[in-house]
Amino acid sequence: MGTNISYNGMLDNTLNIMKEWKIRQEVYHRLTKEYSDDLNQFTVEIVDDIATSAVRYFTEKEVGWLYPSKSYVVAILYARWLHEEFGEDFLTALDDPDLLYGNDPYFVPYSKDKENYIKILAALPASMDQGIIPDIRNYFEREFML
Repeated sequence: MGTNISYNGMLDNTLNIMKEWKIRQEVYHRLTKEYSDDLNQFTVEIVDDIATSAVRYFTEKEVGWLYPSKSYVVAILYARWLHEEFGEDFLTALDDPDLLYGNDPYFVPYSKDKENYIKILAALPASMDQGIIPDIRNYFEREFML
């Protein structure tokens, strides 16, 4: 039996069970008060060509804070790693409005902009040790307590 009750996305509306990754994310954010990626601390550049700017994060270290492109990259990588670490369906995670815990005002779920996501996914490198990917992975591991 489904439910309409949800606490920050922690309940799966179909199965009515708590997802481990959502619980870990919730605990992290309740215990953490300062974030190294707080956008209020940086100069954010808004870009029009989302996919082209996003792909730069895969190969370059010093890209800057290009939004919403960086949000797309973080979302894709989080969805990939949630699949690998917790068995979450990749597209389900990528389409979850709470994937980035509501902390990223530029995040757009997959179903709202499939065209840009598909372009970025086509450029996703096989190696996860390029560009800023390792930095995002480190943050992911802290957030999900791995």
